Amino acid sequence: MNILIIFGAKYFFLVAIVATVLYFFTQSREVKKKIIILGLVSLPVIYVVAKLASLSHYNPRPFVVGNFTPLIPHADDNGFPSDHALILAAIASALYPFNKKIGLLLWLITLAVGLSRVYVGVHHLSDIFGSVIIAVLISSLARRLLNKRGMV
Repeated sequence: MNILIIFGAKYFFLVAIVATVLYFFTQSREVKKKIIILGLVSLPVIYVVAKLASLSHYNPRPFVVGNFTPLIPHADDNGFPSDHALILAAIASALYPFNKKIGLLLWLITLAVGLSRVYVGVHHLSDIFGSVIIAVLISSLARRLLNKRGMV
């Protein structure tokens, strides 16, 4: 069982990347344009907000607090927010409005990766939830602003 969890924590995010690329290249030029615009606006802002959040909130990783060896090697730096969960949640929240099925698949992968990273001892649930909240809020705001301008 641990091998599946370790795979989920280290490599399963790649499935989301592949699914996103495949979805993107099967879309019309107009949909591709909208996805690119939303990504160019939301992803950098999500990154900056996450970096600011990490500067304002230090959350030592579970293996540091609990004094144990995690199932995967990791630096003992700040765990908040989770980079893996952040990028996956950003992608899922950006694509969900364009296609609910692929969006749901990406959210399920986000959940699986996040929970795997908690299980292996490199993140707390709050690190995962923080990432999801940041990504959803920024992506939603970006989509609303771009929608008002007729860009997505």
